Amino acid sequence: MKQYSIFEIADWFLSKASMTPKKLEKLTYYAEAWSNALYEKSLINDAEFEAWAHGPVAPDLYHQYKSYGWNMIPKKHEDKIFDSQVLDLLESVWVTYGDKSANELEALTHSEVPWKKARKGLPEGASSQEKISKKDMKEYYRSIYNGD
Repeated sequence: MKQYSIFEIADWFLSKASMTPKKLEKLTYYAEAWSNALYEKSLINDAEFEAWAHGPVAPDLYHQYKSYGWNMIPKKHEDKIFDSQVLDLLESVWVTYGDKSANELEALTHSEVPWKKARKGLPEGASSQEKISKKDMKEYYRSIYNGD
């Protein structure tokens, strides 16, 4: 499986719909998390996710789109060619999480082990740059996987 830039993965999701930066962060996180669980390999080759107060965030992606604030990032035209395994993964993430709001995705990540473990001992709302472990992603999402 080929690896991609976080911006290539983000652009793929933005080719599906316009969305807020927070929703885009969570979708790219789930793509990375499920790649670790299903393929035991990172999808994203240039970013790690940190356990921020509002859920998993890749700082470079955050800085790219922070000027949008709570507003929608416009839909993009995707012309990047992805390998079929990656496309299957991205489509599965989109089908599973794409209809949820940014706040629903935030609440979901807050209920899941990888983010909670990375924030262990921190008060609610505290800032953190603690990395979310790829091993924790792999173990947790594999444990809840019930697909084919």
